[in-house]
Amino acid sequence: MRTNIKYTRVANTPDIERHIASCMQTIEKLIDEKDESALAQVELAKTSAQKTGDVYRAEINMHIAGADFFAFSEKSDFMSALDTVRDEILRKMKTRKDKRVSFMRRGGRKIKDYLKGIKSIIRRRQ
Repeated sequence: MRTNIKYTRVANTPDIERHIASCMQTIEKLIDEKDESALAQVELAKTSAQKTGDVYRAEINMHIAGADFFAFSEKSDFMSALDTVRDEILRKMKTRKDKRVSFMRRGGRKIKDYLKGIKSIIRRRQ
């Protein structure tokens, strides 16, 4: 998976790099290894300086074969914002996967019921 990282009004530190890498590793587990079009665009920004403290924004725009996912979060520090965004992307990806599996199982069940119906008709004719 390709990853593009954009920093806006914030310095790139090794701690943030490691945290982004660990977040991307957990997300990569749900992506098909054969998918060469997988692309994650991560943006980290310091949105404003408030009286109570800084507000940091993290967002991930993810493209995999056949689907696009987007999530963002604004928190008081980068690490919690990244964790929230990662969890949201994982939830969306798992929901999509569950829907696909459920659809295939329903189709298989219909085929099985159809074949059972044909089998009972054949038994009655014999």
